[in-house]
Amino acid sequence: MKVENLNVKYGVIQAINDISFEIKKGDIVTLIGSNGAGKTSTLNAIMNLVAKKGEVFFENENISKLSTDKIVQKGLTLVPEGRRVFINLTVDENLDMGAFNNTSNKDKLKEKMYSLFSRLKDKKSQLAGTLSGGEQQMLAIARALMSEPKMLMLDEPSLGLAPKIVGDLFKIIQNLKNDGITILLVEQNAFAALKIADYGYVIENGNIVLADKAKNLLNNDEIIKKYLGG
Repeated sequence: MKVENLNVKYGVIQAINDISFEIKKGDIVTLIGSNGAGKTSTLNAIMNLVAKKGEVFFENENISKLSTDKIVQKGLTLVPEGRRVFINLTVDENLDMGAFNNTSNKDKLKEKMYSLFSRLKDKKSQLAGTLSGGEQQMLAIARALMSEPKMLMLDEPSLGLAPKIVGDLFKIIQNLKNDGITILLVEQNAFAALKIADYGYVIENGNIVLADKAKNLLNNDEIIKKYLGG
């Protein structure tokens, strides 16, 4: 995927300022930065959930003007911050909702999701609103995977979760990469994100201020001081 000269404004506030970046197929790329830096706005702009200027290319096709549902059909899916599962539907029904474009393969995909997210299997008839935060996050990701995306975007998947659950979640994200899914990961937990990423971009005040291989960012003194607690 290529993003070129992306701009997002909310009234007089410039949330994203002419940023460009690229994600190679099969990579995990992380976008890190503080609260309000523009990370979520970037994801929402890619999915056409907010007004934007600039171009987005996915698999050599310009998807900048497509509606969000058409973008999903092209193979690009977003798991938004805050999980946003359907709390009054069961786990199984939530997965059904994720397969609205993919009904012919639904049952096979559900079995795959219950294999990947084993803690959901015994709770398939349970209302999503009664799950723990970690289970809801896994359900949100599983629901997104029901559309069989080529690329998955995750917005703050570890937010509010216990360290053990975060570890489990990031192992699952690595497994998704091994299955051939390209991943764009937005995370405040910069250390965890950089540990599994191939490449990273640092965004501040709507601008990309640093870009490098993830392993280099982990050893960058400025990044350590600002984002890794050094």
